[in-house]
Amino acid sequence: QVQVVESGGGLVQPGGSLRLSCAASKTIIGIHTMGWYRQAPGKQRELVATIGVYGNTFYADSVEGRFTISGDIAKNTVDLQMNNLKPEDTAVYYCNALQAAPNIAYWGQGTQVTVSS
Repeated sequence: QVQVVESGGGLVQPGGSLRLSCAASKTIIGIHTMGWYRQAPGKQRELVATIGVYGNTFYADSVEGRFTISGDIAKNTVDLQMNNLKPEDTAVYYCNALQAAPNIAYWGQGTQVTVSS
C-alpha cells in the first residue's frame, strides 16, 4: 500500500521552474513535519526543505532563495516550488512525512527532476 505519493517531476532547462506535490495517506495520523529530500546519481540522499506543523520552514543552503516549500500538514500535503533550476538540481526527489506517535518516517517512491539544455 502506497502511503506517500509524489508528482510533478520532469525535464526542464536551466533557469526554468517545476512544482512538486506530495500527499500522504489520510490514514497516517499525527504527522508533525513533511519535507523533500533528493538523491543524485552516486551521491547520498540529502535534505532539501522541510515544513513543520506550525508552518516553520527549513532550507538547505544550496536551494535557499530558489525553492519554496508550502503545505497543509493537517491535510497531509506539501508542495515544493523550484525556480531558477540548475543542472546540479538534477536528482530523484523524495517526499518525507514524520509521524509523532509512533515515531515513523514515511517515504514516497520518488520523482525524477532533470535540469538540462
